[in-house]
Amino acid sequence: MKKRSSYEGLQSFVRKLKTPRIEVFKNQYPDKDYAIALEVPEFTCICPKTGLPDFALIKIEYCPDKYCLELKSFKMYTIFFRNLGIFHENLVNKMLEDLVKAVKPRRMKITGIFNPRGGITTTVTAEMGVSA
Repeated sequence: MKKRSSYEGLQSFVRKLKTPRIEVFKNQYPDKDYAIALEVPEFTCICPKTGLPDFALIKIEYCPDKYCLELKSFKMYTIFFRNLGIFHENLVNKMLEDLVKAVKPRRMKITGIFNPRGGITTTVTAEMGVSA
C-alpha cells in the first residue's frame, strides 16, 4: 500500500503515550456549576517532521465536578511535551483525553493557538461534555 504523505505513521504512538500523572484535589463546591480557565502562554513542543520548536498558547476551560486540577502537577505535565515531537492536532486531543481522565469534569474545552509555522497560525480546539 502506498503512503499518502511523508507524515503517515509518524504519530501512531500518541494515544498510547505515557504522560506524567496529573493530580487533582476535591472540589469543595460540587453543587455549583462554575468554570475554571487556565492559560499556558509559553507552551513548547517539537515539530515531529523538522525537529524545530513549536510555541503555543494553551487555553483550558472546564466545569469541575468532584475534582479540580492541581496546578503544580499540571505544570509538570506541560513540561513533558517540551522535547516531544507531536502534531498540533494530536497534542490538543491527547491533552483533553489525559485531563478528562484525571479530573472527570462536567465539561472541558482545550484550545491550542500555535505560533506561525511557514506563515500559518494553527488553532486546534477539542472539547467534551458540550451538548450539540
